[in-house]
Amino acid sequence: MKTETETSHNRPRKLLFGMLILLLAAAGFILWNRWSASVKEKSPAETITFTAQKGPLTISVIESGTIKAREQVIIKSEVEGRATILWLIEEGKRVEKDDLLLELDASRLQNALIDQQIRVQNAEANFIRARENLDVVKNQAESDIAKAELNKSFAGQDLKKYSEGEFPKELKDAESRITVAKEELRRAEEKSEWSRILYEEKYLSQTELQGDELAAKKARLDLDLAEANLNLLKEYTNARKLAELESDVKQTKMALERVRRKASADIVQAEADLLAKKSEFQREQSKLDKAIIQIKKTKIYAPADGMVIYATTSKGGWRGNADPLAAGQEVSERQELIHLPKTALMLAEVKVHESSLDKVKVGLPVKITVDAVSDQSYTGGIVSISPLPDAASLWLNPDLKLYTIIIHLDENSGNLRTGMSCRAEIVVEHYEEAVYVPIQAVIRIDNRPAVYVRSKGSVRPRPVETGLDNNRMVRIISGLEPGEEVLLAPPLSESTTSGKSDFGLEKRKQER
Repeated sequence: MKTETETSHNRPRKLLFGMLILLLAAAGFILWNRWSASVKEKSPAETITFTAQKGPLTISVIESGTIKAREQVIIKSEVEGRATILWLIEEGKRVEKDDLLLELDASRLQNALIDQQIRVQNAEANFIRARENLDVVKNQAESDIAKAELNKSFAGQDLKKYSEGEFPKELKDAESRITVAKEELRRAEEKSEWSRILYEEKYLSQTELQGDELAAKKARLDLDLAEANLNLLKEYTNARKLAELESDVKQTKMALERVRRKASADIVQAEADLLAKKSEFQREQSKLDKAIIQIKKTKIYAPADGMVIYATTSKGGWRGNADPLAAGQEVSERQELIHLPKTALMLAEVKVHESSLDKVKVGLPVKITVDAVSDQSYTGGIVSISPLPDAASLWLNPDLKLYTIIIHLDENSGNLRTGMSCRAEIVVEHYEEAVYVPIQAVIRIDNRPAVYVRSKGSVRPRPVETGLDNNRMVRIISGLEPGEEVLLAPPLSESTTSGKSDFGLEKRKQER
């Protein structure tokens, strides 16, 4: 244990050591404040400057792209659905017209062809049956109509025969019977009267008298019967017979109309059935012809002379993971398979971001460098700019809008091949003498471009008039002289617009 004497001796030392630490901390705090103040007075950003240059300046847009043949035959699969490649010609091989390029699997189509042939045979049989049935229906219709017309004609003849022949004859017969009956009655009555006189004179017997009287009564009855028959003929028999015959005429006439309508309907039905069977037969025959053509299309021949280039090589696989064309691969209808360049003239296809689209236009010169031919460069010009963004790029990234630009190369070089990667520098403008500064040195203050200029130890903002930029340097039209120093990192707190300056838009506004 420490004694009380030892503890009393250590206390002054501890106090001295504590005071020394406090003094050192205070001195360090004062020095740190002075250093911070000096740093605030002069930040490193204000010390980094760029001297405005004057000299040649090229405004260009540089993008990568792909070399393609300017004129080429695009060979696509014309087989419906999907088909497997059985055989494929080597890429890069030169072929002549009608050489076999590719063969697709036709087994599925062969099976479909057999089924379709059976359908065609059935459809043809139905068509022939319908055609023969139409002839039968027409023949039957003619027979039914002829029979109905004959019945109508007979009914009219029967009516005329009765009204003009039979009835007048019957009427005359009835009237003649009445005349005969009246004559016989007169004779019978005269005889009966003479017989009575003779009976009274005792020349005849009573029996003979009764016989003559009976004959007179019978003649009276015959006359009454003949008159009754005549009345019956006129009042009842004739009216009924006329009604029956006239009804027969009407019925046969309506029956003829029904037969004609039914015959017409049957013929129309048979013709419609024939047309339907014919259409079905033609459709099935068309499918058969199409199946035969589809089988022929499984073998693709060269339509012209040229060098074989696979479409997957030419396009480069827009998804980045497209498998190269090879035997055993499945292809779909209308899929591009092979490209056959027709001439040695080439083009470059590049995609430009929408931010640079306002700088490029048709006719601008382009310098092309190809990765595979590093010792040579090519010149060309823009011939077309797509009016819409590239769909493939837009599908991968909806926020990325790239526009396809087609550049025709001036040189006809045999060193270039379809599918080669290239770098295109589109020359927008070139100035032999221009004042320029880095693009990050320009900000916008009060919606106007400005730079911070260091002069005589102070830094002040100055408005400038800007031209186009090439994503590195921007042209200064006015407001800044060569040799003046500008800050590369101007204070963003003074800027009203951050990010990339719209120099092209500013230039167009000034030109207007």
